[in-house]
Amino acid sequence: MQRLLITGFEPFGGETVNPSWEVARALHGRRFGAAQVVAEQLPCVFARSLPALRAALRRHRPQWVVCLGLAGSRSAISLERVGVNLCDARIADNAGVQPAGSPVVAGGPAAYFTRLPVKALVQRLQADGLPAELSLSAGSFVCNQVMYGLLHALRRRPQVPAGFIHLPPLPQQAAAHPGSRPLALDAQVRGLALVLDALAAGLPELQQADGRTD
Repeated sequence: MQRLLITGFEPFGGETVNPSWEVARALHGRRFGAAQVVAEQLPCVFARSLPALRAALRRHRPQWVVCLGLAGSRSAISLERVGVNLCDARIADNAGVQPAGSPVVAGGPAAYFTRLPVKALVQRLQADGLPAELSLSAGSFVCNQVMYGLLHALRRRPQVPAGFIHLPPLPQQAAAHPGSRPLALDAQVRGLALVLDALAAGLPELQQADGRTD
């Protein structure tokens, strides 16, 4: 049985729910083609997130990896293109730690690019009526640390499609994120199921230019 690892975070920043984990655990055990989904929760703690991720990679030896996180300011399912070697936190993590410009991996490359066919996935989600977008910044909090750390951990396994997706808040989080448009949990689960199904089927990337000029 092939494994498709999906991770989500515990709640952070005083919230009681995190859609990334709610989506991940809703998909745990589902099958897409020859792949079975295994979900793992990561701590929203700089010192513990990557050890937990590396342990999950060793335990499951997945053929695909999709890490999820909450971006409270977003109004769409955001497929990240770049993870940078930087931890610079506007707020403290769940252990009260707030790094100010430290690297994710000392001496590591400045950035890693996603291995997911993000343009094709955005098109697939939008065709299904879901809000979806490409993003050029995973931020510099624990989400970005996990994206960079994931791709660094898999640097000797280039055949493994892997990347990071940010999710918008849930409707019950709307008051805490007034600048965003929340998305219901069932819609988020449906969106990620489309992503996983496309990955398991070997969806190729679109070869088209649609970058940003700002």
